[in-house]
Amino acid sequence: MMETMQTRYKKLMEKAKNLLVLQSAEYIIHWDMETMMPPKAIKLRSQQLSLLSRIEHRMSTDPEIGTLLQEITRRPQYDKLDEIEKRNVYLIKKNYDEQTRLPEDLVAEIAKQRAITVDVWKKAKAAKDFSMFRPELEKLVELEKKAAEILMEVKETATPYDALIDIYEPKMTAKTITKVFDELREGLVSIIKKCETAPKKPDTSILKHKIPIDIQRQIAKALAEAVEYDVTSKEAGGRIDETEHPFTNGYYDDVRITTHYHEDNFTSSIFSVLHEAGHAIYEQNLSPEWMYQPIGTGCSSGFHESQSRFVENIIGRSREFWVYFIPKLKKIAGNVLADVELDPFVHAINQVKPSKIRVEADEVTYGLHIIIRFNIERDLFADKIIVKELPEVWNQKYKEYLGIKIENDSEGVMQDTHWASCLYGYFPSYALGNIYSGQILAAMEKDLPGWRKQLAKGNFKNIKKWLVKNVHTHGNLYDPADLIKKITGKELNVKPYLNYLNDKYSKLYGF
Repeated sequence: MMETMQTRYKKLMEKAKNLLVLQSAEYIIHWDMETMMPPKAIKLRSQQLSLLSRIEHRMSTDPEIGTLLQEITRRPQYDKLDEIEKRNVYLIKKNYDEQTRLPEDLVAEIAKQRAITVDVWKKAKAAKDFSMFRPELEKLVELEKKAAEILMEVKETATPYDALIDIYEPKMTAKTITKVFDELREGLVSIIKKCETAPKKPDTSILKHKIPIDIQRQIAKALAEAVEYDVTSKEAGGRIDETEHPFTNGYYDDVRITTHYHEDNFTSSIFSVLHEAGHAIYEQNLSPEWMYQPIGTGCSSGFHESQSRFVENIIGRSREFWVYFIPKLKKIAGNVLADVELDPFVHAINQVKPSKIRVEADEVTYGLHIIIRFNIERDLFADKIIVKELPEVWNQKYKEYLGIKIENDSEGVMQDTHWASCLYGYFPSYALGNIYSGQILAAMEKDLPGWRKQLAKGNFKNIKKWLVKNVHTHGNLYDPADLIKKITGKELNVKPYLNYLNDKYSKLYGF
């Protein structure tokens, strides 16, 4: 009988592998759409993505998967499967149950509309005209609301929005996030006020040096090398390309990142490269034995963000990293950065100042940008606001939370690609990732008390090894709440992250 069980399990895993291979191909098509695709190709691309979504949906809902799942889970031999096998079965069943409830036509329509909406968003953002974007966004939101209503039933969540959150952060709810974010907001506002009244202020003029784009491309490659994201060797599994909105895409041996370059803001690409490299390192260091298995994927979007924010901020904005990297930066940039000194530069890149643009936000105010988006999404899917009202609600919240006046919708409600890309429920992951990163740092410091000294010498290897062992190789074996407890011994907790920020910025600002 055990042979029969293993035979069925093997068949189920073959189907899972085929689905993951197809999804990896979709990743590349999405990557191409954002980086290399000619403008005229959007109509064809939307049809391609729609067809691929149909194929993926059919593969996910293959009746044989349902039969295999029943034959595996309803037999006494099921208990003899090990932890890994049971988790794979659970993840396949979760996806199967959800996808079989979603009509194929709806899935294909969302994919097609998403491609069109992203294309219109790019044009509307360039034109600073929300009215261009609004009709397509309204269509996409209505389609996603239909999907959310269906998923709410199968996932047994309290609200449609909780069903969307579960896609990115399994078993997390808007109620829990609201409570956690209220505590986070209180802590962040306290630090912001301390920085505003502190005696030591940074001189940010050194960040305004104009650096040619070709030089910035060289800096990007050097940064990738510093954090062991290989984009240059014959065995490289990564690459760096350019796009409107930086992102990471890929699977195991082919994980690509993108950035953008601004001649008069060279640190923008520095931190987007570090952020995306953090995502890529996580994706490339999932357990290789689990490739093509459901457990061989990231735990959640929040955990993915914990790794990107860890590399971008905890590593990339630390004094120790720049002890090592400033000489390299000066060598690549030449005379342009000859006058840059270590401590003034480190203070400048850690300036705390409320701003309009999330991706340019400092480490402290960043969380408020996410809390704003979470509150808007929650209300949008609760029908408390409609798409037409988004710019007004957005502008009001920026004034209330950050004291910022938004001048146009391109620097306001249209600044991010997420809503055009149908990533509703994703935004909370960014701030949850920050919270996870604070807890992960506290755990790492117990095992690697000398990590800062090592980093100052250019040794990121031991830090990466720790992250791989304690975070990456667990893949999707656990739900996020269980994984953070396994790593740190504690439940989700805002305090370690706020303690990290308080300690860091009290030294920088002298409060």
